[in-house]
Amino acid sequence: MSDQAQAEQPNLGDRRAGNEDGGHGLGGVHSWLRDLVVSMAISAFIIVFLYQPVRVEGTSMLPMLEDQDRLFINKIAYRVGDIHQGDVVVFQYPRDRTKSYIKRVIGLPGDDIRIEHGRVYVNGAQLKEPYVPDRFTDDKSQPEMVLAPNKYFVMGDHRSISSDSRDFGPVDRELIYGKAAFVYWPMEQVGVVR
Repeated sequence: MSDQAQAEQPNLGDRRAGNEDGGHGLGGVHSWLRDLVVSMAISAFIIVFLYQPVRVEGTSMLPMLEDQDRLFINKIAYRVGDIHQGDVVVFQYPRDRTKSYIKRVIGLPGDDIRIEHGRVYVNGAQLKEPYVPDRFTDDKSQPEMVLAPNKYFVMGDHRSISSDSRDFGPVDRELIYGKAAFVYWPMEQVGVVR
């Protein structure tokens, strides 16, 4: 409505403000402010409901994610879809829900998990893990366990230094709030998280 009124009286702004831009000064400011407010509302919607920027702290997900990498997590992925083996997820740390961890899903509810000298077995078959380089493996073992409903076994890719389900146990579904989607900083790390 105000844009239409200014379009009908283009010289009014010139006489009052002494503008030489054809009366578009005030209309341009309103347009700019409207665009800014709309952009901020859309950004807030995306951040609150769809994607959230996070920063990696630590090296337990090397080589995929490095300390201080910035990435977007998809917050809606698990509201509308399922968690899959191999997904890199962000969750509230079970022992202190004010902290968030990022790890890879190894086992799903109902899976039979065991670890023998660093080799992971899911439902009796050794898990192929191309995301874990030889230099990041360890020799830890874990007794066999069957995951309860809504429980997920998660591990860091840098096995020799990762605090994960081997230490704090399987993670409850309600604590998992996002899927790592895309690294946006630093530039040499930019890309989809796999």
